Amino acid sequence: MNDQSDENRVRLQKILANAGVASRRVCEQYIVEGRVRVNGVVVTELGSRINPETDQVDVDGTAIQLDTSKRYVVLNKPTGVVSSMKDDQGRPDLRRFTADWPERLYNVGRLDAETSGLLVLTNDGELAHVLAHPSFGVTKVYIAKVSGRVLPQTIAQLTKGIELEDGPIAADKARLLDASGDTSLVELTLHSGRNRIVRRMMAAVGHPVEELVRRQFGPLHLGTLPAGRARELTTVERGALLTLARQADTPPGDPTQEQL
Repeated sequence: MNDQSDENRVRLQKILANAGVASRRVCEQYIVEGRVRVNGVVVTELGSRINPETDQVDVDGTAIQLDTSKRYVVLNKPTGVVSSMKDDQGRPDLRRFTADWPERLYNVGRLDAETSGLLVLTNDGELAHVLAHPSFGVTKVYIAKVSGRVLPQTIAQLTKGIELEDGPIAADKARLLDASGDTSLVELTLHSGRNRIVRRMMAAVGHPVEELVRRQFGPLHLGTLPAGRARELTTVERGALLTLARQADTPPGDPTQEQL
């Protein structure tokens, strides 16, 4: 081991404490109890040193963010805003929501201008690739206000599968939340990345979408975040996302080019 690599190595409990896992003393307990892994191997020695730039650490199976240059933000995108950092047509874009962070952030995937809800902004290209690419099966949950009274058999049809012009599609889950009056509320869970898929699915079963919001993206929930507001992910949320990314078997290709 050369001197340079030795210089980069830091005590494991210090790294965990700096990452916000817990106090250094509690982190020491985690190590002794065998709850900490480095590169997939349990480490129980308190004197252990690792390189935070190259080693991967998890506690109780949840990944810990060691690279502090990576930024993870969740935005409740309002309607009327396009999912782009710069719009050629001059429409309202995402730049107004990223001004508080010095890093150059990108949106993970897209929401239509008329669709509101959860959008992830990050400078972590590899994580963005895993979240955006449908082959990884990351689910998204939408609440759609649709025209007409939706029947239980229509919900069953959505999960069984319907035929669209670009091929068959089925919701992972579908649930009728309300069917009073001239409109209905439907919750759809999908992992598809196809364009305007919720709107096309509901139109195909005779219930065009009037309003659409994305409430969940993988392990992230919109919660009470107001429309037009952005916040950094919590330590728990970052851990859940990084765990998801590490579990994914990334296919070849430039991860920064997928849906950014």
